[in-house]
Amino acid sequence: MTIREQLEAREREILAPQAAKSGDSKGRLRPEREDDVRPAFQRDRDRIIHCKAFRRLKHKTQVFFAPTGDHYRTRLTHTLEVSQIARTIAKVLRLHEELTEAIALGHDLGHTPFGHAGERVIDRLMPGGFNHYEQSLRIVDLLENDGKGLNLSWEVRDGIAKHSKGKSGAPVGMAPHLRSSTVEGQIMRVADLIAYVNHDIDDAVRADILKPEDLPQELIAVLGGSSSARISTLVRDVVTETLAADLSEIRMSDRILEALLQLRSFLFDAVYENQIATAEFGKASSILSGLWEKVQEQPQDFLDAKTIEDEGLDAATRDFIAGMTDRYAVRLFEQLYIPKPWAVVD
Repeated sequence: MTIREQLEAREREILAPQAAKSGDSKGRLRPEREDDVRPAFQRDRDRIIHCKAFRRLKHKTQVFFAPTGDHYRTRLTHTLEVSQIARTIAKVLRLHEELTEAIALGHDLGHTPFGHAGERVIDRLMPGGFNHYEQSLRIVDLLENDGKGLNLSWEVRDGIAKHSKGKSGAPVGMAPHLRSSTVEGQIMRVADLIAYVNHDIDDAVRADILKPEDLPQELIAVLGGSSSARISTLVRDVVTETLAADLSEIRMSDRILEALLQLRSFLFDAVYENQIATAEFGKASSILSGLWEKVQEQPQDFLDAKTIEDEGLDAATRDFIAGMTDRYAVRLFEQLYIPKPWAVVD
């Protein structure tokens, strides 16, 4: 037996019957030789960590645009916090931790610059609309690795494609056709919400947009008075309710879920869509709309010729702009729109 086969055998001994197993993967888009050491889901996790789109997350907005403070979350630190919460849940439930981690690390690869404001702009400009989770899947299937993609396993791709909840969606209780086919993939939705609700409160307090006493006290009484206390409450509820359902699906109790959803609604009103944030959204919209127009005027300078030929100018523009970091978008906008001073050497 190879080391990989030994590890696959160990999974069958240790993991819960409901857990996904590396040796039972439905495979990849393109068949390839298995690694002698790493099982399939571990290879997927490693490929995501080493891809360029993952590295760009460090300069993409989470909530606060291009933050200069050292301690504000970026899209990368959000991803790492989601991964930590997701693996904690998977470990307790004896599910596949590396599959869970791979889905968590890949779930936001397709996010635009300037956070959800940027996503709304591209959704408006792109015929047929735009969703970051679809773009995440496009990145791992096609755009990375010089157009060859990462060739991830079906289970990781399924988890990435079905992670998004939207503004009002619940992280649990969806119809079977809407949720991930693996229990590990279902963890992603709840871990994402647990992470961002709590770290966005922390960042909003740091930015002086919120004060701790502004939080709805009836919700704090249920979930906890600090970020760590709330995360502990939520994770405990998820694993308790899911174990009680014999791991048939990821679940939460009605009381805890309702408190979490109400806290998210509070954040939309108080943080994500307040006057300060809305003013910055307008600036982001102007930058990305301007870039969309300019790069389409000069496609040979910016856009992938093969994408233009196969899918059209809009698809190539979407890929280029959605892949930008905040600072690259600002720098390119300045380059294309801001006149340079004319210097004459006497």
